[in-house]
Amino acid sequence: MLVDLPKIIYCSVGSVIVLFFLTKLMGARQMSQLSMFDYIIGITIGSIAAEMATSIQDNFAEPLIAMVIYAAAAILLSKISEKSITLRRYIVGKPVFIFNNGKLYRKNMKKSHIDLSEFLTQCRVNGYFDLSSLKSAILEPNGRISFLPSSLNRPVTPQDLNLTVPDDSAAAAIILDGHLMHENLRHTGNNEKWLEKQLRAHNINSVAEVFLATCDNDNKVNIYVKINEENKTDMFQ
Repeated sequence: MLVDLPKIIYCSVGSVIVLFFLTKLMGARQMSQLSMFDYIIGITIGSIAAEMATSIQDNFAEPLIAMVIYAAAAILLSKISEKSITLRRYIVGKPVFIFNNGKLYRKNMKKSHIDLSEFLTQCRVNGYFDLSSLKSAILEPNGRISFLPSSLNRPVTPQDLNLTVPDDSAAAAIILDGHLMHENLRHTGNNEKWLEKQLRAHNINSVAEVFLATCDNDNKVNIYVKINEENKTDMFQ
């Protein structure tokens, strides 16, 4: 069967135009702000658009109408959620405590379809390797988990100490995987002789031995050497 190239072209262009206007109507939100329903609606509309672009059928109107209906449903539910807090909790969902004051809520986890291993993984990803350092963990309607550290483990801020501190800036990577980044090194205001001195101070003989080296505005150098061994620690299951 011959490919109807002109039809595919105008159908593809048409689907792109329709998607553009529908997304404008539905509003722009970050992925982290989407509810599960919004996410599924987006996937469904995208699937219909792809089908409309590649379908060999002559009917262009049916997938177009389907896309508009799905978008209209998303817009309608969004407007309803804005007007009513009660309906918003039903449509979008509401935050659920997974962990609070040293207690794990198994029923809440089961209801939210999140298992203990997944929860512990999210804790570690967010820097909490010990639950005793947490005050609360809340599963948000968008599927992300919010963490509140305990007061004793909350980082002290300059404001807590009434201190004025200079602004931070990103450290420049001057060695990446054994390769000297010449432009980055010059950007720090240093040269190769300076770098060789820094390496010798860390008992490193060659740039090739370094996996990563960074330098900040204060000329503080952090060096991470290559370690050619596997860490087989298994303590997180």
